[in-house]
Amino acid sequence: MEDNTERTTLSFYRYRKIERPEVYRNELYEQFDEIGVLGRIYIAQEGINGQISVPSENLEKFRALMEQLGYDNLRLNIAIEDDGKSFIKLKIKVREKIVADGLDDDTFDASDRGTHIDAAAFNELTENENTIVVDMRNHYETEVGHFENAICPDVTTFRESLPIVEGILDEHREKNIVMYCTGGIRCEKASAYFKHKGFENVFQLDGGIIEYARQVKSQELNNKFIGKNFVFDERMGERISDDIIAKCHQCEAPADTHINCANDACHLLFIQCEKCRAKYESCCSNECKEFNQLPEEEQLEKRKTTLFKGSKFAKGRYKSYRPEKK
Repeated sequence: MEDNTERTTLSFYRYRKIERPEVYRNELYEQFDEIGVLGRIYIAQEGINGQISVPSENLEKFRALMEQLGYDNLRLNIAIEDDGKSFIKLKIKVREKIVADGLDDDTFDASDRGTHIDAAAFNELTENENTIVVDMRNHYETEVGHFENAICPDVTTFRESLPIVEGILDEHREKNIVMYCTGGIRCEKASAYFKHKGFENVFQLDGGIIEYARQVKSQELNNKFIGKNFVFDERMGERISDDIIAKCHQCEAPADTHINCANDACHLLFIQCEKCRAKYESCCSNECKEFNQLPEEEQLEKRKTTLFKGSKFAKGRYKSYRPEKK
């Protein structure tokens, strides 16, 4: 965190067959570590999914390395806002899938995906009254930012969203279905799944919100995204428009800054304004604030019996985790 090396934050993914993920993981770690890559990368037999930062001076080395590894024409989604502190270590993990979707991929052709569209085509298509726009992200992402008139399912996981979205879209089978997510990976699988389910006019925003924002800026297009784009690193978000559409989960003041509760035994992800951050010392409740003030030995003992509102993977919903009044 104290290193002032200029770094570039980016994300990428590629569905491709990886025969021996565990061996591949170790080889990749050595190669990435050598050029200073930090971040979180998932590897599975179906492909690779990464959110990383690279020393800016080594960005071209990284591109060359990925081509050498067989990732020709790999899209690198470069961060919109970047302070170089997005990641502090390199983690490469082997998983069953690069995005948990709960699908049996043997039942449909995952390569038969929706039509990719760029920012200009997205803007034009979404002006059509015969078009439905669907956000394939989770509630804590859409709460701080989304496209105009988008359907935003109240879900916690991508796995949960697929059957819910299918139900919502069932009466719109003849319409243009335009899907989007952060960088494109969730829509890559979802668009193929919905085509398998009989939806014919399925489109996905190429490169997701990140690439859309870049194209809007470089091409001076009308920006249809409102608010902030949630990202899965230390930054927690990139501002796409000046609009603040969310509220502090504690006092309901306008706010769209996500934090994790400072009580590590809770670690709830929620939205907190500056005033409440000072009042609750970056905690989600008085309970967590008071727990954090205890001696470490007492905290460790109380963790055995004390239940908090969050956990390492909990995501707060608006008005669901209001602190108790004291």
